Amino acid sequence: MNAHPRPSGRSSVLPVLVIAALVLLMAMCTVGGEGPASTVVPWAMVAGAVAAAGWAVRRARADRRAYEARLTAWAASEAVLAERLRIAGDLHDIVSHGLGLITVRAAATRHLPKPPEVAAALTDIEDASRHATAELRRMLTVLREPRTAVQRAPLDGLDDLPRIVDGATVAGLRTRLTVDPLGEVSQGVQVAVCKTVREALNNAARYAGPTDVRVDVHRDGPHVVVAVSDAGPGRDGWHASPGAGHGLAALRERVGSLGGTLTAERVDAGFRVTARIPDVPA
Repeated sequence: MNAHPRPSGRSSVLPVLVIAALVLLMAMCTVGGEGPASTVVPWAMVAGAVAAAGWAVRRARADRRAYEARLTAWAASEAVLAERLRIAGDLHDIVSHGLGLITVRAAATRHLPKPPEVAAALTDIEDASRHATAELRRMLTVLREPRTAVQRAPLDGLDDLPRIVDGATVAGLRTRLTVDPLGEVSQGVQVAVCKTVREALNNAARYAGPTDVRVDVHRDGPHVVVAVSDAGPGRDGWHASPGAGHGLAALRERVGSLGGTLTAERVDAGFRVTARIPDVPA
């Protein structure tokens, strides 16, 4: 998974400006001559240089807008790529734990009395799980080679939600967390729920400042639903400090990788982020 190169901001305006400057210099050199040409030619050259300079200014602005658009698209692509690598790392941590448990349980039966057919099957299970774990580690290493700067962090779970929500009070948010009984939830969905809450709280702190925020997590049939709603700017004169705007794109990539949907919308004076993730309870 190779990274796309950063867009270049080079413009073709500079050569035109240099030519315009040379034309003006030539016009200045012809001043003081005799005859009609000495009067008409300098003014024609000045008019041409001014027209070229005006075109160069307009072109420079257009090039700048196009460069900013390319840069924004590139940054969004990089954010999605980084999130995919984090998803791959999380998948490795989750799946390798399950495979490791299978390996240990299969190996623990070696010295128990059992029919030869069962012993052979358990040996195959142990070998297959060890091989699958090794392949997972190898593939993750290959994926991470162009992104060695992507940091790995411990996986969050539903038990970490109170700590995540309480941590938002440092930014002045007044939070309220409600978690309904969910039953058993897979580790991947738990990570996605925690990341949704983190990103939504960060957005509320940047855009709304000190305000009331509700975090609701509940189950709707086969889906786990997390909704984070803020009440909008908490005081007059609050100046938002928006980020790059790629956090929601990365979050949408993670939720989508689990077959879920993410919506972000204005509600009255505030904003609400809702993730709906399928997770059939065991």
